[in-house]
Amino acid sequence: MTSASAAADNKFYQRKGLLGTLGRDGLLQVILIANTIIMLGPIVIMVFSAFKTTPEIFKSPYALPDFGQIANFMKIWTQTNFLRYLMNSFIVTGSSMALILTLGTMAAYALGRYQFKGLTFILMFFLAGLTLPLKLAIIPLFMLLRDLQILNNQLSLIFVYTAMGLPTTIFIMTGFIRTLPNELEDAARMDGASEARIMWSIMLPLVRPAMVIAAIQNVVPIWNDFFFPLVFIQNDDLKTLPQGLTTFMGEYTTDWGVLFAGLTLSAAPIILIYIILSKQFIAGMTSGAVK
Repeated sequence: MTSASAAADNKFYQRKGLLGTLGRDGLLQVILIANTIIMLGPIVIMVFSAFKTTPEIFKSPYALPDFGQIANFMKIWTQTNFLRYLMNSFIVTGSSMALILTLGTMAAYALGRYQFKGLTFILMFFLAGLTLPLKLAIIPLFMLLRDLQILNNQLSLIFVYTAMGLPTTIFIMTGFIRTLPNELEDAARMDGASEARIMWSIMLPLVRPAMVIAAIQNVVPIWNDFFFPLVFIQNDDLKTLPQGLTTFMGEYTTDWGVLFAGLTLSAAPIILIYIILSKQFIAGMTSGAVK
C-alpha cells in the first residue's frame, strides 16, 4: 500500500469517526432538549394559567395569556390567607433546614473524621432511616406528638422534618468529609486550634458544596409536603402552603385561575433558591465525582 493510499484511508476513517461523534452528540442534544421541554412544560402551563380566568383555562389551556391580567394574584393577596400560609412555610422549612444542616454536619464530621468503637453501627443506624418511610409510622408518631402536647403546633412539623432529613444529610456529608485531606487538620492542631475551631473554621467551608446538595435534597420535599401538615395541623393560621392551597378548591366549584396563581407563587421561592445555589450544587456534584 502506497503512502498516498494510506493517507487517504486515514482521512476516511477520521472523517467517519468525526461523523459518528457528531451523530452521537446530536442525538444526545435532541434527548436533552426533549427532556427539558417535558420538565418545563407543566411549569409553563401553570404560569400561563395563573394569568387566565377559569373559562379561559378550559377553553385554551396552551394559549398565551394576557400577562397584564393580575386579578388572580390580587385576589390571592387580598381575599385569602395566602400570606400567612407562606410565612408558615418559611418558618417550618427554615427551622427544619437549620436543624438538619447543623445536627447533620456535626454528626457527619464525627463519623467521617474519627475512629471509635461502634462507628459502623452508628453510621448504619442513621442510614437505616433511608429505608424506612416515616409515613408508615404515622400512628405511633401521632401518639408521641400528642403525648408531648405539640400537636397543632409548628414544632411537630419541625421535629418530624428534622428526623426525616437527617439520614440523607449524614449520608451525603459523611462521604464528602471522608475525602478531605488529613493534613489540614494536622496543621491546624500544630497551630493550637481546638477541635471545634478546626471543624467550623477549616472543614466547614470545604464541605459547603456538600451542604448545598443536602439542602436542596431536603428543602424541596419539606416545602412541598402535604401529608404531615394535614395530619398534625388543624388551625388555619398554622397551615403551610400545600395544605392552605386546598382551601381554594371548593366541593363543587374551583377557581382554577386563583389556584394556579397560588401554585406559581408557592413554587417561585424554591425555583429562586435552586437558581441561586445551582453553581454550588454543580460544584459539589463535580467535586464528589472527581474525589
